[in-house]
Amino acid sequence: MTDWSWLVPLPVVIPLFAAGLALALFRRPRLQPIVSVTALSLVLIASVMLLVIVDDGPLVVDVGDWAAPVGIDLVADRLSALMLTISSAVTLCVLLYSLAQGRDDDEESAPVSIYHPTYLVLTAGVANAFLSGDLFNIYVGFEILLAASFVLLTLGGTGERIRAGSIYVVVALLSSVLFLVAIALIYAATGTVNLAQLAIRLPEIDPGIRLVLQVLLLLAFAIKAAIFPLSAWLPDSYPTAPAPVTAVFAGLLTKVGVYAIIRTQTLLFPDGRLDDVLMWLALATMVVGILGAVAQDDIKRLLSFTLVSHIGYMVFGIALSTDAGWTASIYYVAHHITVQTALFLVVGLVERVGGSTSLTRLGGLARVAPVLAILFFVPAMNLAGIPPLSGFLGKLGLLEAGVHVGTPLAYTLVVGGIVTSLLTLYALIKAWNKAFWQTPEVEPRPVHLPFGMVGPAAALIGVGLVLTFAGGPLYAYTERASVALVERTPYIDAVLPDGERGTGDSADVADRDDHITIDLGGGHG
Repeated sequence: MTDWSWLVPLPVVIPLFAAGLALALFRRPRLQPIVSVTALSLVLIASVMLLVIVDDGPLVVDVGDWAAPVGIDLVADRLSALMLTISSAVTLCVLLYSLAQGRDDDEESAPVSIYHPTYLVLTAGVANAFLSGDLFNIYVGFEILLAASFVLLTLGGTGERIRAGSIYVVVALLSSVLFLVAIALIYAATGTVNLAQLAIRLPEIDPGIRLVLQVLLLLAFAIKAAIFPLSAWLPDSYPTAPAPVTAVFAGLLTKVGVYAIIRTQTLLFPDGRLDDVLMWLALATMVVGILGAVAQDDIKRLLSFTLVSHIGYMVFGIALSTDAGWTASIYYVAHHITVQTALFLVVGLVERVGGSTSLTRLGGLARVAPVLAILFFVPAMNLAGIPPLSGFLGKLGLLEAGVHVGTPLAYTLVVGGIVTSLLTLYALIKAWNKAFWQTPEVEPRPVHLPFGMVGPAAALIGVGLVLTFAGGPLYAYTERASVALVERTPYIDAVLPDGERGTGDSADVADRDDHITIDLGGGHG
C-alpha cells in the first residue's frame, strides 16, 4: 500500500519555502508572482489529493520524526483536508485577482514587494492551523496567520487602515493571550498538549476544572471567529483593507476560529456541557449580525455584518452536538468560504466601476456593466439561501437537524435561522437594486474590467455552484467527516504511537526513564 503521508506537510512547507524565495526576489518583482502562483497551485493540487486519500483514514506525520505525544504531529483527516482544499482554491483565486488589479492600475496599486511573502506566510499559517494535531502548534498557526494579516491589513499606510489595523491588532492579541493561558492551564492539568492524548486525559480530571478550560478555549476561538458579543471589531476592520485582502480575510480567518471550535468541541469536550450557551450565542450572532447588515448603506460594511451573522449558522450546527448538526455545519463552512470571498471580490469590481461602495452614491451599474450585475446576483442569492443553491442546502440541513433535536431552544434557533435568511435576502436585494438599478446622481462611465479580475471572481462563484451540483457527494463526505469526529477513535488511533510509528520517546528520554520517573499531572510525555 502506498504511503501518502509525505503529502501532509506540503500545504505548510511549500508556502513557507516560496515566501522565503519571494522575499529574496524583492528586487525582481516580476518573478514574485510566478513563485506565488506556482506555490499556491501546488498547494491546491496537494490538498485535492489529500481530500481523496484521507477518505480511507487519517494521515499523520511526525515533525522531526518524533512520534506523539512527545513530538508535534500534522494530521490530515476528512475535516482538515476539506478545509485545506477550499482555502487553497480561495487563496489562489484571490492572488490572481490582486495581480490583475495591480497590472491594470499601471502598478500604482500593485502589491508591494512584501505582499507576496506575507500572503504566502498567511497561507502557511492557515494550513498549519488546519493540520496541527497539537494544541500549541494550533496557536503557532494562529500567530503566523495573524502576524501576516497585520501587514496585509495596513498595506498602503492610510490613516483609516492604520486605525482599523490597530483595533484588529488589539483584539487579536487579546484572543492570543487567552488562548495561551488556556494552553498553559491545560498542560498544567494534563501534562500534554497533544490533541489525541488530551482526548484521553481530559475526561480524567475534575469536571469543574475541565469546564474552566473549555470556557477559556471557547472565549479565545469566539473572538477569532467573531461570535457575538465578541464580534464588534470585524465590521470596523475588514472594510478598510484593499478588496483582495478583505476577501481573503472574510473567507478564511474567521473560519479558522470556527474550525478550532469544531475540532476541540468534538475531540476534547464531547460531553456538550456548554451546548445551550452556544445555542444562545448562535442565535444572537445570527440576529444581531443581520440587523446590523440591514442598517448599512455601504456594501463592504453590509457584507461584513452578514459575515458575522452567518457565523451564527455554523455555531448553530456545532451547538446541536448531533451527527446531522456537525454535518450541516461543516458543509456550511465550506459553502460560506467560497461565497463570501466571491462577494467581496465582486464588490471590488463594483467599486472600480462606480467609484464607491456607498449605496447612496452608486446606481445604474447594470447598464454599463451587466456582467457585473450577474456576478453579484448569483453569490448574493447563494448567501441568502435561495433554492437550489448550496446556501439553501446548508441551511436546510441545519434547520432539519434543529427540528430533529426538538427542544424549545432548538426550535427557537430554527425560527431565528429562517428570519436571518429572509433578512439576508432583503439586505442583499436592497444592495443589488441600489447599486445596479437605481438612478444615480452622476451617470457612471463604462469602465474596462480586466479579465484577470473578473475571471477569479467568476471562478469562485463557479466553485459555489459546484458545491450545489455536487451537493450530494459533498454532503455525504461531510457526513463521514462528522461521524469520525464524533467517534474520535479514528483520530486518536491514527495519532498515538503504535508498534509501527514508535513509542513516542526519543532514545535519550527512554534512557533517562530507566533511572527517573517524571510526573506532570497525569503522566509523562
